[in-house]
Amino acid sequence: MEILRKVLIYGAVGLALIVIYWKKILEDINLFRTDRRQWLYAKWKNWGEPILIALVLALFIRTFFVQAFKIPTGSMKPTFMENDRILVDKLTYRFKSPHRGDIIVFKYPADTKKDFVKRLIAFGGETVEIKNGGVYIGGKRIEEPEGIVKNYYYNRNDWPYGREGQQFTVPEGQFFALGDNSAQSGDSRNWGFVPGAYLKGRAIMIYWPPSRVRLIKY
Repeated sequence: MEILRKVLIYGAVGLALIVIYWKKILEDINLFRTDRRQWLYAKWKNWGEPILIALVLALFIRTFFVQAFKIPTGSMKPTFMENDRILVDKLTYRFKSPHRGDIIVFKYPADTKKDFVKRLIAFGGETVEIKNGGVYIGGKRIEEPEGIVKNYYYNRNDWPYGREGQQFTVPEGQFFALGDNSAQSGDSRNWGFVPGAYLKGRAIMIYWPPSRVRLIKY
């Protein structure tokens, strides 16, 4: 019954379009029969050229400016929820360095075909310790930015980094990144550090679903 309903709806829409544009359709058919070269040129100018330009612009924007990503898990709750769709600024880091607390998108070090979203915690050369739910850099607890301070970070004694009482130094040129939902996040405590070359950009906005549209505050 549902399939039949959809067929009837699509059929009605198709019939309505034919009725509205029947003169144009007849002209198009006649041109195809009499002058196929002109018909092909008209199709290219009306459809092919605009579509090609749109695709090139979309590729250019995606490569250098903004890219959309989908959040697949709850590792960044409450900042991001499962199935949130976000926009990532890929331009800023071409001109200035990341800041502590930025929500970064990067190639997953264990599988560079995948992209991960986490919060940047520490930079190369910094000594890190996770203690009493907080992050300590060089022995001092991080007091800002709010994006880090508001989260509780758990020790994981079964992972290489972030074990109770453990201090470690982030390698030069790399980052240490954690999920906001530390209890349910696979992050740098487990798979290690993020090479600077793997950084793709920073999250700037949730654009879907409509009820969660908002800019990311830093």
